[in-house]
Amino acid sequence: MADSREEVLLNPSNGGIDGEKTKTKVVVVMGPTGSGKSKLAVDLASHFPIEIINADAMQVYSGLDVLTNKVPLDEQKGVPHHLLGTVSPDTEFTAKDFRDSTIPLIEEIQSRNNLPVLVGGTNYYIQAVVSRFLLDDSVEDTDERCSNDAPEHDDRMDIESFSGRDDLSHGYDLLKELDPAAANRIHPNNARKIQQYLSLYARQCVLPSKLFQGKTAENWGRVDNSQLDCCFICIDVAFPVLDRYVEQRVDCMVESGLLDEVYDIYKPGADYTRGLRQAIGVREFEDFLKIYLSDTSSDGKKSSPEESVSRVNGSKDDNVRKENLRDILNFPKENKLRVLLEEAIDRIKLNTRRLLRRQKRRVGRLETLFGWKIYYIDATESISSKSEESWAAQVVRPASEIIRSFLNGEATSVSDAENHKGKSVERDLWTQYVCEACGHKVLRGSHEWEEHRRGRAHRKRSSTLKKARALITKEKQEEMHKLI
Repeated sequence: MADSREEVLLNPSNGGIDGEKTKTKVVVVMGPTGSGKSKLAVDLASHFPIEIINADAMQVYSGLDVLTNKVPLDEQKGVPHHLLGTVSPDTEFTAKDFRDSTIPLIEEIQSRNNLPVLVGGTNYYIQAVVSRFLLDDSVEDTDERCSNDAPEHDDRMDIESFSGRDDLSHGYDLLKELDPAAANRIHPNNARKIQQYLSLYARQCVLPSKLFQGKTAENWGRVDNSQLDCCFICIDVAFPVLDRYVEQRVDCMVESGLLDEVYDIYKPGADYTRGLRQAIGVREFEDFLKIYLSDTSSDGKKSSPEESVSRVNGSKDDNVRKENLRDILNFPKENKLRVLLEEAIDRIKLNTRRLLRRQKRRVGRLETLFGWKIYYIDATESISSKSEESWAAQVVRPASEIIRSFLNGEATSVSDAENHKGKSVERDLWTQYVCEACGHKVLRGSHEWEEHRRGRAHRKRSSTLKKARALITKEKQEEMHKLI
């Protein structure tokens, strides 16, 4: 493999014009889940001396290798992978943590004269690395002005006593009182963000909305002033093909041990907003496992309360229970456990399809809001046909050509700054819009609102609402006419 790779210096960082230090070149492979990002990155190693940095928020955690679809060791083909299954599953690994771990890795890879390749669908991780300005960075710079930003009343002691999800409603109400603009920007159930905003005010006396609407919001996410020179490649697959593929992949995961993994991580009353338990495919099994562990023993008979908790304490029947999971899909169709299990699997498929659409929308926003120049590669035919020849010709080859041009200075990773001066989209991130036609759905920011308005589902519901209102108006007019 090494003999066929590029021989030229791929990642110069100590030279350049007039001895100026050049930016470290980094390739970023993006795209929705199931599109083949990891496969492409490994295949690129036959063309360039690369090292891969995982940028998937769930794959950074150890455990659930099948569920999170980590690249198996034999499929890594000797290519070094970093931040893959290295974080404790109970730890909250934030975008700032990712950036702080990734920047030194990029420097190490560059020092070995190799090309760093970030691979993943977690866009806010990638933003944190490639953008010069992270939201958290500005918090430490607000001490001198905090007295001017604080409200007249001081609820900081109350804020510091906020305990997260156990006091979620109180925390959101407190944030609404302190900073309505910030509260409108987040969902009332987003415990992590509520706590982040309240902690910011408690430490720095600064309103989150005032801070994030200033210099931070203007710069975060932009790459034109980045310390890195980035080439963004996004694998694109048509939704009908990708939907079928991920559904088949879920079925393959079930066959490959997904149920065993979920059984091992299951914990009654667990917090599904932190660590590895956030992954799609964990929470969906809660109802099923609750019934399975409380209502049946290893031989299928009704268990006692003592037996129902024995699994948590590591009972001798634990392995038998786990093995019996695989047989439930062969039970009669009307069997309660089979119904619950199939419903859980269907929910995983549904939530994964929804994730695909969110990921695609977010990639589009990186272009629209932050001016990223992203090279799209269509892998629809390759995924649909499952042809290695098609994959090599239609995905790997164009990707390698893009990277080669990028390394040779023939392609730029961001749009020309002159083209964006005075033309950038106004980033209204804080205004809250409510769509009556769609069940009072809350949209945040003008960009999100405009995207929603253009959606087919919204247009259909809006048309239905208008017709209903017109009918009501007509009936009222007829009633008035009768009275006259």
